[in-house]
Amino acid sequence: MHQEYNKLVRDRIPELIQKSGFQYNITTLSETEYRQALRDKLIEEAQEAAQASPGELVQELADLLEVIAALMETYGIEDERILLERDHKRAEKGGFEHKIKLLWTEST
Repeated sequence: MHQEYNKLVRDRIPELIQKSGFQYNITTLSETEYRQALRDKLIEEAQEAAQASPGELVQELADLLEVIAALMETYGIEDERILLERDHKRAEKGGFEHKIKLLWTEST
């Protein structure tokens, strides 16, 4: 049975597919295509994490972090820059510790 994927996969996936006895076709992306594929993968992995059961959450968050790490690498973004931006936003707008859900606003 032929199944279409057309998505970015981890480097060892073709090897694992072959070991399972399946045929496959792959292509190598340009840097521009790769960056877009990573952004698409970010959404895919975030959706999977959002829908994960408590027992699956660690695995899904690990997948999400792998995509974030690849994005940071391809754009040349250092860990420290991300952490500084997180700290800046936390100081400016707060974190999520108080579990606040905004219901509505109205102009006065």
